[in-house]
Amino acid sequence: MDKKIEKKRFSTKTLIMIGGAIAFVAVVIYGYTLSLKKTYTADADKLTISKVEYGDFEDVVLLNASVVPLTSVIVSSSEGGTVAEIYTENGASVQKGTPLLRIANSNAMLSYTSSQTAATEQINQLRKSRLDLEQNQRVLNQDVLDVENNLRTATRQYRLDSNLFSKKVITLQEFNKSSQDYEYYQGKLKIVRQAIKQENQSRKMQLAQIDQSMGQMNESLEMIRKNIENMTIKAPVSGKLSSYDPVIGKSYNSNEMIGKIDVLQGYKLQAGVDEYYINRVKEGQTASCEFNGKTYNLTVSKVIPEVTAGQFQVEMVFKGPAPEGLRRGLSLQTKLTLSDNSKSLLLAQGQFFQSTGGSWVFVVNNGKATKKNVKIGRKNYLYYEILDGLVKGDEVITSSYDQFNQYDLIEINK
Repeated sequence: MDKKIEKKRFSTKTLIMIGGAIAFVAVVIYGYTLSLKKTYTADADKLTISKVEYGDFEDVVLLNASVVPLTSVIVSSSEGGTVAEIYTENGASVQKGTPLLRIANSNAMLSYTSSQTAATEQINQLRKSRLDLEQNQRVLNQDVLDVENNLRTATRQYRLDSNLFSKKVITLQEFNKSSQDYEYYQGKLKIVRQAIKQENQSRKMQLAQIDQSMGQMNESLEMIRKNIENMTIKAPVSGKLSSYDPVIGKSYNSNEMIGKIDVLQGYKLQAGVDEYYINRVKEGQTASCEFNGKTYNLTVSKVIPEVTAGQFQVEMVFKGPAPEGLRRGLSLQTKLTLSDNSKSLLLAQGQFFQSTGGSWVFVVNNGKATKKNVKIGRKNYLYYEILDGLVKGDEVITSSYDQFNQYDLIEINK
């Protein structure tokens, strides 16, 4: 009788595989559990911890402002060309009309010369036309004199012959001849005078047109002369030359800036402001700065809204006389006031803001720091204004979160 052999439920190989799978799952579960905790260990001396305070929030922006002249005038050339001569240097004090440099442009000069020649020829032609009209006037005047003289002679002869004919001294034929001459010159004088009248009217119109054309030609010549003179660039105002660096042979386009002249009538401050404040900075706001131990008040006179490299520009003028001793290019730390002070919860500024955008922070309690959502309002050069999420006395990590911003819990080693 055969013995029944029972088949094993699991082979050794199967058991090994099952055991390995269980171990793998356990490792995964353990790793997942650790990931849920997301704990990071940090040394206390590598962290900056700040305490939330309650006090006056000074709504100001700290600016690094530069001293610039109150008025600057741009120097440019109406014609493009290359630098042929340089008469002065950057930083020189100049008077209005002082030659700065000469621009050479052969094409422009050729054009000016041709235009000048053409204008001169037209003026000469117009002058000739005026002389011709005057000559015609003289001829007509001479004709009138001749006719008037002949009429006087004919009048005397007619009167004499009339007297003689009445006395039957001369014949009718002789009397008729003197009578005809008298009537002829009377009629001719009327015709000549009418012609002169018409000629004078035409001459008056032609002379007006000639004068107008000559005026236009002379204006063109004057403009050409000025354009030629403008090849020598002169100071438009008196002041100090700046941003001026011409070199012999350097090319400038038409109306391109060659330099500036700072009118020495006072100074203002110019500063770049972080674009974060672009909707809060307005003309008329107040500011203050210190110079030589004294505080000076200023007013925002201009806001230039174009953003470059994350900043826009503002200009500020002194409310009173500018400090003595200011020089262009000096840097002054300036406080720009955006609004009046107010009582608020305050948290010191720090690099944590770059990591969280101000939406959450790590709050420290008993050697551990946990995430907490917050709402941050305004900021100044020292503090953030806390609107929600923190209370007075809370301790917050305000240094950079770049090493642990993905963690939920920070264990702090003393």
